[in-house]
Amino acid sequence: MNYGGGYMGHKYQKIVGFIISITIAAVILGVMLARVWDDLLIAVAYMQHLYAIPAIGFCLLAWLMRGYRYQKILRNMAIPAGLLFSTACIFLSQTINLIVPARLGDLVRLIPIRHEYKATVSQGLSSIVIERLFDIITIALLGLIAVVFIIDVPDWFVLLIVISLILAGIGVLFILISKRWTTNNRYLGFVLNMLGDIRAASLSRAAIVMLLATSTIIWLFDILVCYSVALMFNVTIPFQLVLLAIVIGNLVKAVPITPGGIGTYELALTATFEIGRVSAADATIVSVIDHLIKNLITLIGGAVSILYFGTWIIPHITDLVREKLFHKP
Repeated sequence: MNYGGGYMGHKYQKIVGFIISITIAAVILGVMLARVWDDLLIAVAYMQHLYAIPAIGFCLLAWLMRGYRYQKILRNMAIPAGLLFSTACIFLSQTINLIVPARLGDLVRLIPIRHEYKATVSQGLSSIVIERLFDIITIALLGLIAVVFIIDVPDWFVLLIVISLILAGIGVLFILISKRWTTNNRYLGFVLNMLGDIRAASLSRAAIVMLLATSTIIWLFDILVCYSVALMFNVTIPFQLVLLAIVIGNLVKAVPITPGGIGTYELALTATFEIGRVSAADATIVSVIDHLIKNLITLIGGAVSILYFGTWIIPHITDLVREKLFHKP
């Protein structure tokens, strides 16, 4: 007889997967730091603390712009969200993404927009897809610009950027042609309804211009955070190389191997800096501190967002994480 072995096996697979992803992140960071530890201590001793101010400032501006973009996406779906609300949604979901793998934290956004504006699940998922789609398109386009000005770019960098653009293009084409399809199937109907929400909110001429413009500003702020961190440690890195590093780091981070891309992001940035003949120690410390600043602000913003929404949201978040990670409804 079967006493739920399949259920228990599925449950523990998720737990083991979570532990493995955390371990991978820790091992990557440990190896990176261990190989240049002595040089890192010297770099820390001579850091220019004042450059932390623009780094934090640019990071906060990037978050505010993310909130503005998400507000526009929601309003294109007739959800009248305010700027603080939309920014808090982003902060909250990204904070959960630092804790759980596979970007499951994105689903947390559905909780406040359904609670406050009675948004449908289709609208909530569509808003996330739009944001991710235009992020990939924008950073890939910025990456193509960067490789023009950098010598000896590895072929796999270019391949990664081109593949990302092709996949994004296929996604857009699929969304456009899906308007011709009809179905009586409940589940396929939900998918078609979601694709319709995406088309209406993001693929008009005005929406495309707005999303590309705001996404470009967001990623330029993100690049300036990293550039400021380089200045903090007296490391000379050309702006176009920082741009390429952020592009590669975020494209690699898009594959949810570890929570929040911790470890894989730093490794990608370090590898990119080293092709520009930046020393291993300098490349490592800039990569690690850049991600540390961004993640710390994310965590603080997530905590403030919980206070903004109210304590009612905590059990909803807990239930969602338990269900998706530990398979406990």
